[in-house]
Amino acid sequence: MVERTVLAGARVVLPTGVVEGGHVTVEGGRVAGCGVQEGARGLQESARGDQEGARDGQRTLDLTGHWIVPGFVDMHVHGGGGASFSSGDPEEALTAIRTHRAHGTTTMVASTVTGDLDDLARQAAVLSELTEQGDLAGIHFEGPFISPHRCGAHQPELLRDPDPADVRKLVEAARGAARMMTLAPELPGGLDSVRLLADLGVVAAVGHTNSTYEATLDAVEAGATVATHLFNAMPSLMHRAPGPIAALLEDDRVTVELINDGTHLHPAVLELAFARAGADRVAFITDAMGAAGMSDGMYPLGPMSVEVKDGVARIADGPTAGSIAGSTLTLDTAFKRAVTVDRLPVEDAVRALSATPARLLGVGDRVGSLEAGKDADLVVLDASYDLVGVMRKGEWVISPEAR
Repeated sequence: MVERTVLAGARVVLPTGVVEGGHVTVEGGRVAGCGVQEGARGLQESARGDQEGARDGQRTLDLTGHWIVPGFVDMHVHGGGGASFSSGDPEEALTAIRTHRAHGTTTMVASTVTGDLDDLARQAAVLSELTEQGDLAGIHFEGPFISPHRCGAHQPELLRDPDPADVRKLVEAARGAARMMTLAPELPGGLDSVRLLADLGVVAAVGHTNSTYEATLDAVEAGATVATHLFNAMPSLMHRAPGPIAALLEDDRVTVELINDGTHLHPAVLELAFARAGADRVAFITDAMGAAGMSDGMYPLGPMSVEVKDGVARIADGPTAGSIAGSTLTLDTAFKRAVTVDRLPVEDAVRALSATPARLLGVGDRVGSLEAGKDADLVVLDASYDLVGVMRKGEWVISPEAR
């Protein structure tokens, strides 16, 4: 049995920068080492070691011409592969997890959709078990404590003010798996709920909000540390009413989510966010619903029906018909767009897809970068930034040799 795997010859993106002709050594499900490969001689010796693997337990894979980046971390995703995290069905949840893993997301938080509190509590119980099993990194409650003026794809009749007692009920239903909750801080009980979440160790995120600039600053002072899909489902940036966007961008304590699918944000807006916040405060997310990884058609999103046409998901009927309903994005596509369309440095794209969300979720000691001792979660990309391999905890989800 091969006990050690050496991925050699690739461009490896490390916290210190890009290493040309580098290597990543994997042993026991963790990164045992990474850095510069010792030139052609080193690669030849590794290959010879591979041929003698029966004796030394080492296998070398030549990835010259490829990129190796950390596994992607998605802190806001509702489903994929035709399945939804809001179904309350663990098999559906696993289908969504497997779909996104195949696109490079080795760590993800399951996001819910606005619903009845008891139903959300039941969903949380299922998702908490998957968190305990290690399939998920936790739960993100998006709604029901959001503004009816900015509800987007959430059902208006199910919205409610963020009463701290209700907030606590959902957090407790998650049995320690609650990682983040999105709410509108301007609503009655909003600031008290932000303070409660901070006290409970759950990330308070400002989103689906009609908040003013001043009220948003108050929310950050109360403990809010994330902007849920910045620019979307909130007032636009205006010259005399800067609103929540300016407040969230200017505060170094806030991490801003961006949906980089070419539909939710214009490239100039994404550039603005990076220029003001920097890669260490930007987290690329998918906000994906069940149609991610699937073809056009009709799909459920919580209690609603969504029509996907040309890859864009919109509510099919009811009072919010026509509203964009999350995305069909996967993070490998977000990565490629970031470096080829948005012209971000690869290192910045990696931070936004891996290190920054991992740190925000409190799992940066295990995932989010390629460093000795961390989980062997990584993605292999070809020279055109197309995904050809995914490894999670030292096991190939997709092997580059199969491509």
